[in-house]
Amino acid sequence: MSAKVSQEEAAEHSGQLKFLSALFYACSSFILTVVNKTVLTTFRFPSYMCLGIGQMATTLVVLYVAKKSKTVQFQDFDISILFKIFPLPLLYVGNHITGLASTKKLSLPMFTVLRKFTILMTMILEVYILRKTFPKRLVYSVAAIILGAMVAASSDLAFDVEGYTFILLNDVFTAASSVYTKKKLGSEGLGKYGVLFYNALIIIIPTLLASAFTGDLHEAVTFEDWVEATFIFCFLVSCFMGFVLMYSIVLCSYYNSALTTAVVGAIKNVAVAYIGVFVGGDYLFSWTNFLGLSICMLGGLMYSYFTFNVQPSEGNNEELKIHVTDDSKGRFSTN
Repeated sequence: MSAKVSQEEAAEHSGQLKFLSALFYACSSFILTVVNKTVLTTFRFPSYMCLGIGQMATTLVVLYVAKKSKTVQFQDFDISILFKIFPLPLLYVGNHITGLASTKKLSLPMFTVLRKFTILMTMILEVYILRKTFPKRLVYSVAAIILGAMVAASSDLAFDVEGYTFILLNDVFTAASSVYTKKKLGSEGLGKYGVLFYNALIIIIPTLLASAFTGDLHEAVTFEDWVEATFIFCFLVSCFMGFVLMYSIVLCSYYNSALTTAVVGAIKNVAVAYIGVFVGGDYLFSWTNFLGLSICMLGGLMYSYFTFNVQPSEGNNEELKIHVTDDSKGRFSTN
């Protein structure tokens, strides 16, 4: 199925479904970011990889039980699944590991600022993979978001090379995962639940082996706070919300575009960044950094407004929607 057909099908979904799926993703992402930050930073849990394994295992258990009870339906496993779903498992595991690692290394505000580069990367990938073009107002909004991110990052008093490397890799994996998820949902017939289940099934075993080989699993098992009820509760909430977030991403991508999913992440970051000034205890305030945050958030709000509120009208050449082109080269539209 072509990108053009997928776009036409997406247009058939009601505005309410598009908005609710986007809101569901924003809320899920916000809650998971705060919970992960609590587990990895406040409690100093040593293994972000094992936290990811817990989230994958929860996804498998929930969907398996739901399939057996006939609450949801998706294709039974056969060898063709591996070819249908590739390269999503590689992108998902990269997204999980780098995301959790960067959450541990960076303060919440800087984490959310540098995550803005996901929008630019998603836009570029949609141009070259899904053959889409974008109105100039959306491009300018992205430019404002990136400018704010660069201003904020330039004055980061807690600069961490490893943390910045993880977050930028996470941006790449997130963008690629979002674009390919949209592509697979429209062309492979796996369905929302099949994409989730088989991604988790394929990546959990190699991730577990890698955790054991690196000693990461041993550190997690011997963690001293396993006797603390508060930590156990936060860990279990993180595992469950990891499943909820993955589902919300697939759902948002199904009803919207991959780029819209990235935009919703920016909306969520408006709340996360400013709350992060007070939560986590690792944000070092500076006016330059705060100014960059504000520019970044303003760009995100502009982007969101253009995407969700401005409706195209007849005779208006500035209509704010994503166009699909058959031009094999693909380029940004400035019409």
